[in-house]
Amino acid sequence: MLENIVILTGAGISAESGIPVFRSETGLWEEHKVDDVATPEGYERDPELVRNFYNTLRANLKKVAPNPAHLALAELQKKWKNGRVTIVTQNIDDLHERAGSVNILHMHGELLKQSCYRAHGGCGRVFDILEDQKETDQCPVCHRTGTLRPHIVWFGEMPLYMDQIANELRNADLFISIGTSGVVYPAAGFVSTARSYGVPTVEFNLEPSATKGYFDYGVYGKAGTTLPKFVSQLLESEGDFEKLAATLG
Repeated sequence: MLENIVILTGAGISAESGIPVFRSETGLWEEHKVDDVATPEGYERDPELVRNFYNTLRANLKKVAPNPAHLALAELQKKWKNGRVTIVTQNIDDLHERAGSVNILHMHGELLKQSCYRAHGGCGRVFDILEDQKETDQCPVCHRTGTLRPHIVWFGEMPLYMDQIANELRNADLFISIGTSGVVYPAAGFVSTARSYGVPTVEFNLEPSATKGYFDYGVYGKAGTTLPKFVSQLLESEGDFEKLAATLG
């Protein structure tokens, strides 16, 4: 009987809402070199460039909306009575929240939050931010100026909530991955961790990911189309995995 469900979401689910994939084939992110806007070294070289980059992303976030895949996951969380549904996301947007989801672990940080940077003498606290971040902003706790940075996990930094994610995988009865490439670790390793605990695994993607071989089932196509149907089948199964598996083929 299925009880606890862990769902990993990646750039693919947000791309259907119009948010560009983090890293393109050209190695650029929104026309910027990743090393310039997504590393601690880039921030040290040009903090104004980095602040302005994330200010633009934050402003653009207001122009997009959750798609049917986000809404389907929110519906699953609302209606699933057997246990808990945990969403682990690699995405820094707030589309899961705006769709109505809860119990979300943003392992790569959040665009609508800022942190007081310890490397600059800050206190390490995290705060909401809805508008532009400026060099003159003051931390509301330690009152230092120039210590606030985007609350984003950059390359070379440790993803957030890793202990909690490990615990969720250990106690999962079903692992689902949506819109991930399977090449970015540690998230790409979650499916093999789930399998080591005997957890059934399902992949939703436009095409098979680099970790396709670790998944028991694969559903390919736009998540906005495939996921609502799957959620309906999952809810109808009432936790009977054999009944659910029959719908996956």
